[in-house]
Amino acid sequence: MDKKLLLLMLLAIFSIPFLSFATYASDCVNGIDITTGLYCDFGSKYDYSITGILTDILNNLWIIFTAIAVIMFVIAGILFLTASGAPEKLTQARSALIWGVVGIVVAIIAYSIIAIISSLLTTPV
Repeated sequence: MDKKLLLLMLLAIFSIPFLSFATYASDCVNGIDITTGLYCDFGSKYDYSITGILTDILNNLWIIFTAIAVIMFVIAGILFLTASGAPEKLTQARSALIWGVVGIVVAIIAYSIIAIISSLLTTPV
């Protein structure tokens, strides 16, 4: 694959989480919510705190991760189908499947650690 195209695709993928910042001001224009026509109360509708912004970013990253995981399993399935009984191709397909599962487990653990730390920091003791 051309390096410029690969770089462009990676840039597009990694810029998606930052689109969550655009959602904060998109519904409110001059104090009026353009979807309902009612007065915008920024404090109740939008969460401008660090935890709110990080939560939006993490939710978008989770969506991206899910898409990558599905693509990884589809690739592993295609590798299994095209192996035609060749041992080296079956080993490659099995390896792709195992690394896909490992990636999912690591992502779930990472998301859980972030959720636990976030709940400990935001919950009053």
